[in-house]
Amino acid sequence: MNYQYPFDASWTKQEIIDVIQFFSLVEKAYEKGIDREILLAGYRKFKRIVPSKSEEKRFFADFEKDSGYSSYQVMKHARENENKTIKMN
Repeated sequence: MNYQYPFDASWTKQEIIDVIQFFSLVEKAYEKGIDREILLAGYRKFKRIVPSKSEEKRFFADFEKDSGYSSYQVMKHARENENKTIKMN
């Protein structure tokens, strides 16, 4: 991992931790697979911190540019599938 997680310096320490944990769950969806409910819970925390769709898109784009992992595709897959585990190819 040679990239940084996107975050806003104005957030509290806990908000930064929650956002980083969400992006870590996205990584796990690509690398090993992640429990769908854990992923969705992480996304709900992320959305409490980043409620704006445009901000979400910006953070998702920054993360994808740096990591190659698409948060959008992971969340789309999680919403469209009832599988217990989300694993991206």
